[in-house]
Amino acid sequence: MSVAARYGLISGHVQGVHYRESTRQEAQRLGVTGWVRNLADGRVECHLEGSAEALARLEAWLWQGPAAARVTGVELEDAYCAGFTDFQVRRTDA
Repeated sequence: MSVAARYGLISGHVQGVHYRESTRQEAQRLGVTGWVRNLADGRVECHLEGSAEALARLEAWLWQGPAAARVTGVELEDAYCAGFTDFQVRRTDA
């Protein structure tokens, strides 16, 4: 399987609504590795690694998020594969 990587920023009402934990659960379900964390400016940042199909499915999910989220933007770009073996919720880098 070929592994691709994407780096992204998610904006909207995405903090305080279990967005990071829900993203971790969905990523694990899809076999995607990497991390997700809150940013001080209210956005969520992520690094995702997996098959092209799994990344496309997770990207579609990121636009929805958990029920309480109100996503207004998802910006993803190709990134370097770091070889993550799991998916982590990281602490805010602020």
